[in-house]
Amino acid sequence: MNQNAMTSSDLISTVFREAFRNHPAGVAIVTADPGDGPVAMTVSSLISVSAEPPTVAFSISSASSAGPVLLRAKTLVIHLLRFRNLELARMVSARGSDRFGPGVAWERLPTGEPRYTEVATWFRAETVGVLPLDGASLLAARLIEGEVSPSDVPETESLVYLDRRWHRLDGV
Repeated sequence: MNQNAMTSSDLISTVFREAFRNHPAGVAIVTADPGDGPVAMTVSSLISVSAEPPTVAFSISSASSAGPVLLRAKTLVIHLLRFRNLELARMVSARGSDRFGPGVAWERLPTGEPRYTEVATWFRAETVGVLPLDGASLLAARLIEGEVSPSDVPETESLVYLDRRWHRLDGV
């Protein structure tokens, strides 16, 4: 067999990566603290699962250093980012960054979860299920409280991730 020949599994993996590299996604940050210190990670896989009760889901890569901590947390905070939160998104996604250090605007909610105060739209959520998969886990969470930014914020302020880069929508 030719060493350069792709198996069916390799081919679908390559096609998958290329397709999703060109599929724009909204950007969120998830924070939690199950008792041993706050963690945060950026997420571009956040999906709406149900409006009643309000439930979301997102994937956590097995390679994520924050992943095991998020999976242990009973509650977490999901921050929906706008373009004005780009520097926060970059900082949280950078390996080894001090996500809760000096100069980072955050607070603890009365219930103890860490929340980035510069993000206007956020939800406190309760983990309701985890589906372990090869290389990742899918976490489902029920929203229990939160705040939404004013609806008059133009869509051009949305932050999206596409082809390994951050983008602002054009407002078409």
